[in-house]
Amino acid sequence: MLKLYDHGVYLVNGRKLADSAQEAARLAGHPVTQEEAEKGTIAYGILKKHNKSGDMDHLQMRFDSLTSHDITYVGIIQTARASGMKEFPMPYVLTNCHNSLCAVGGTINEDDHMFALSAAHKYGGIYVPTNMAVIHSFNREMMAGCGRMILGSDSHTRYGAIGTLSVGEGGGELAKQLVGRTYDVARPGVVLIYLEGEPRPGVGPQDVALQIIGAVYANGYVKNKVMEFVGPGVAGLPMEYRNGIDVMTTETTCWSSVWETDQVTEEYLTIHGRPEAYAPLAPADAAYYDGCVYVDLSAVEPSIALPMHPSNVITIRELLENPKDILYACQEKANRQIVGASIDLVSKVHDGGVWVDQGLVAGCSGGTFDNICAVADILRGKSTGNGAFTMSVYPGSMPAYLQLMKNGALADIAAAGAIIRECFCGPCFGAGDTPANGEFSIRHTTRNFPNREGSKPGEGQMSAVGLMDARSIAATAINGGRLTPATDLDIDYKKYPYVFDKSVYDKRVYWGFGKAEPEHELKFGPNIKDWPEQPALTDDLLVKVVSYITDPVTTTDELIPSGETSSYRSNPERLSEFTLSRKDPGYVARSKEVRQIERGRAAGKGLPEEVRKVYEALKKVVAVDPEKTDIGSTIFAVKPGDGSAREQAASCQRVLGASANLAREYATKRYRSNCINWGMAPLLVKDESVFALGDWVFIKGIRQAVLEGTPEFTAYAVKADGTVTPFPVSLGSLTPDEKQIIADGCLINYYRNHPVT
Repeated sequence: MLKLYDHGVYLVNGRKLADSAQEAARLAGHPVTQEEAEKGTIAYGILKKHNKSGDMDHLQMRFDSLTSHDITYVGIIQTARASGMKEFPMPYVLTNCHNSLCAVGGTINEDDHMFALSAAHKYGGIYVPTNMAVIHSFNREMMAGCGRMILGSDSHTRYGAIGTLSVGEGGGELAKQLVGRTYDVARPGVVLIYLEGEPRPGVGPQDVALQIIGAVYANGYVKNKVMEFVGPGVAGLPMEYRNGIDVMTTETTCWSSVWETDQVTEEYLTIHGRPEAYAPLAPADAAYYDGCVYVDLSAVEPSIALPMHPSNVITIRELLENPKDILYACQEKANRQIVGASIDLVSKVHDGGVWVDQGLVAGCSGGTFDNICAVADILRGKSTGNGAFTMSVYPGSMPAYLQLMKNGALADIAAAGAIIRECFCGPCFGAGDTPANGEFSIRHTTRNFPNREGSKPGEGQMSAVGLMDARSIAATAINGGRLTPATDLDIDYKKYPYVFDKSVYDKRVYWGFGKAEPEHELKFGPNIKDWPEQPALTDDLLVKVVSYITDPVTTTDELIPSGETSSYRSNPERLSEFTLSRKDPGYVARSKEVRQIERGRAAGKGLPEEVRKVYEALKKVVAVDPEKTDIGSTIFAVKPGDGSAREQAASCQRVLGASANLAREYATKRYRSNCINWGMAPLLVKDESVFALGDWVFIKGIRQAVLEGTPEFTAYAVKADGTVTPFPVSLGSLTPDEKQIIADGCLINYYRNHPVT
């Protein structure tokens, strides 16, 4: 079904795989070198078009458009505004699909939306009103195009199936684009995803995506690379099917994705009134890839990603063959991750099957037109029952919603007992259809990280999510919640013509790009606050380890929870109160204690006895100068930053006084970039056993090491008994701008100190 090559491959004429340059030359009929063939990928051509450096190994890129939703855009605009932005220099889409449930008794979230509308007027943006469209549905319909690049402040910014190389990053990277700077990165590797065959009826895009994720996530096969989808299997996939696979590539930890384009792509763009956005994209007659994932689509089976990660993949058939043992192993592993509550999956095995409590089809991955039509085909004339099982469907955009009403799909779904919801991303991050304690939800959404369904384990409330395709969710629904693969059903899947009615957007979306109104006043609600001032990096640094996380991977959801915290995304100080609240509830208090030490020192109040003892111990082994040393906090995590692009995973630590992160490695480029953009040194350690929670770490000459790019330098761990242990630390590769951003203390300071001339 899937095969991972353990070496680079050549693709000849877009269809033939070769293991060597010699074999590629024989197939191509002309000489082939790896150096030239590396330039033959689709990704290389798009990157070259957008690169401003003139050096394809060290890219400096400007994007065609930007996009953000209502959890991230306030902070980005505030950052850019503080950095001197006067007008959006490129189309910037502001959608309202995350933070769109108003707080009870107040309008905190709606205040953010009014801020965005006023910013669209003032700076010339595109404002998509609340529940009009999911961020990625709108960008597919209205912004993506062949050969374009889009940068978004949401990790699932993926429009590769439409030939758009798209990147999900933290807000700092968007702010750079808004003030005329470039996105700087070493040229990423490219991995071929070679598709062959045709999926069986009942097998959907989520099944294909999950199988790929399960094969490449843990081994890092595509980490920070571009996944390039090519092969004879592409042609047989409808566009929405491709979109459904493509958006899930984020869960592989790849940097971006892109597909070859064809008549299907052209028809999609024409239907959406943008035929000029089409261009044929294909690899050159000889292209070199750093690896290859071979996928036989005809062999893919309905699958489920069990809690608590999209890579925890097994076929539904395999699960049903041995459910108790598999679910027991899953629940025990999950419960080791969770603080404050536990889940019981084994209890879901009874009456000859595995029973779930909820089914959801939603968002950028599940709420597509084709998926919902397939759900309607399965539910038509059936019932979801009047038991505990419930089902909801969230279409991705209002134009799709309108067509689904006209063709009767929504009527069939509603008649079966399922609930039709608005265009909302809530089920993806714990703000919609939150299950009851102990329930097991199956969802065609993007993630099933801990608490993504809205649990509060610290308060004893815990439920679980398995990711599945919409078709098997519907099959399960008509069996009252008994887990059922859609391939068990004999369904006549209809072909529904899709008509895109842009007038829905014309009537409600504010299209302000190129029409900035500088005199228009920004509309601030009481919860919208400026970023607090951050200090520049001092010569030396003294940090206290205030959280010590030994899990193999720490997600951004664990660093800053999603869900109900969304109401405070525009208020840095209030949001920071939630930092690590579900993973390490004592973190905030410990951070504040250290922050108060630094504030007292800066105010001339002297140092507490604990810190004086640390300096006394250090003086025995290394020269120290407290006047040239900032005092901050840090966390250690083995591999932090998997998941969301939202910058608050890093900025909240910084607001609480953090000066660095300590890690063996960083799960994603975007989280590491967020640390850098908020002035926190992303330090790498080889042996974390030399320090522990509550220890202090002193880094002599860190400012010089950062600015000079010193490959490795020395830090000193200081324990409460005065023991000092030197250990090596490093920073990995940093661009010149990144070095200066860390030295200046954050991106805002950097722009203030180094204005564009």
